[in-house]
Amino acid sequence: MSALPIAPVFDVAAIRRDFPCLDQQVHGKPLVYLDNAATLQMPSVVLDAVSHYHMRDRANIHRGVHELSQRATASYDATRAKIAAFLGAQSAEECVYTKGTTESVNLVAWSWGLANLRPGDEVVITQMEHHSNIVPWQLVCERTGAVLRYIPIDKRGALRMDVAREIIGERTKMVAAVHVSNALGTINPVRELADLAHAQGALMLVDGAQSSPHTPIDVVALDCDFFAFSGHKLGGPSGVGALWGRAHLLAAMPPWQGGGDMIAQVKLERSTYQPPPLRFEAGTPNIAGVIGLGAALDYLQSLGMDRIAAYEADLLKYATARLSVVDRVRPIGTAPLKASVYSFVVDGAHPTDVGVLLDSQGIAVRTGHHCAQPVMDFFDLSATARASFAFYNTRDEVDVLADALEKVIGWL
Repeated sequence: MSALPIAPVFDVAAIRRDFPCLDQQVHGKPLVYLDNAATLQMPSVVLDAVSHYHMRDRANIHRGVHELSQRATASYDATRAKIAAFLGAQSAEECVYTKGTTESVNLVAWSWGLANLRPGDEVVITQMEHHSNIVPWQLVCERTGAVLRYIPIDKRGALRMDVAREIIGERTKMVAAVHVSNALGTINPVRELADLAHAQGALMLVDGAQSSPHTPIDVVALDCDFFAFSGHKLGGPSGVGALWGRAHLLAAMPPWQGGGDMIAQVKLERSTYQPPPLRFEAGTPNIAGVIGLGAALDYLQSLGMDRIAAYEADLLKYATARLSVVDRVRPIGTAPLKASVYSFVVDGAHPTDVGVLLDSQGIAVRTGHHCAQPVMDFFDLSATARASFAFYNTRDEVDVLADALEKVIGWL
C-alpha cells in the first residue's frame, strides 16, 4: 500500500514525542493507540499545566484576594478566550464551561427546552446521534409534550437530507445534530441543517465532540445557535468542556443549576443571577481541567487544525485501502464525507473477541455500540469494532492493525 503518497503535513515522529502515553508496551508489544474517538491522549504541555496548577497555584477562583487565588483565576479565565478563538466565536462571554458535550446538551435541553417547548412542538435529531443527544431530548419532550422526530440514515451511514427537508417544518423548534458521527465517522452537512432550521424559525444545536479535534471550527460559518464539545476528545482533561451559544439566547435562558458563583444576590425571599456565562456555572468548577483544556487548545492551534484535518484525511484514506484487502473485514459507515473513524465487523466473529485479541497484540480499539444503539439497530448489529485515528498515528500503525487482524482472523 506504500504507493499511496504520504501527505507531508508535519513531523509526526516529533509530535509523538509530545505524548508520553504512546511510548510504552502493552502485553509485550509497542502500543498502537487507535481509540482516539473515545479519548485523545494528553500531550506533555497539558500534563505540565495541570501539574503546575496543583503544585503552585492550587486555590479556588473568583473568591480569594491572595496571590494563589489570583493566579488560578487568571489561568482559569484565560481559557474562555481560547475557546472563543478556537470556535471562531465573537465573544468569550458566549462560551460556558461545562463537564463536556453531555452536560452542554443537557443544559440547552433543560434550560432552553423547558422554557420554550410546548405540546405539539417538535425537536428534530438524527438517527446517528450519540445517546447524549438523544436521551436529554426524550426526557424534555416527555416533560413538555413536545414531539421528538428523527432524520434517518442510508446504508452508507449518510444522512437522508431529502427526508430532513420534509421533517423540518413549521412545528420544528430545535434541530440538534452531531457534526461527525462517533460510530460511523460520517461528516454531516450541519450548515445545511441550520439553514433548514432557521427557515422555519427554529434553532440549531451542533454536537461537536467528534469534529472539534479533527477540523477547523467556525460557529459563525456554520450558522448554528449552540455548539458543544468535550475537552478529553481534544487532548485535555476529562470532565471539562464547553457550550457556545448566541449571546441573546443565553441571556434569555434561566439557570438550570443553583449555587455559588452563578448568583448576583441571594436573599431568603429570592435570588438574582449573574449574566451568562456565569449564570450556568454553579459551584466550584473543575479548575485544573479548565486550565488543562486551555493548554490543549493552545497545542492544537500550534499544530494547525487545517493541517491536522489534511493529515488525518490522508491516514483514513490509507487505512480504508489497506483494510479493504483483509479477508472478512467489512466496514460499517461508508459515507462520501468521513472523518478519521473506521468502524468494522469481522464476519463470523464477535467484535468483543476481535478487540480482546487485538489488545493482546498491543492494539487499542473500541468495541461495542459506541453509545449509538440506534445506529447498531439500523445496521442489524449489536456492536462494531472501531479504529479511530489521530494526528499522531502513522501508516505503519495501520499496517500493524491490518497484519494483526489477519492473525486474529486466523485464530478465530
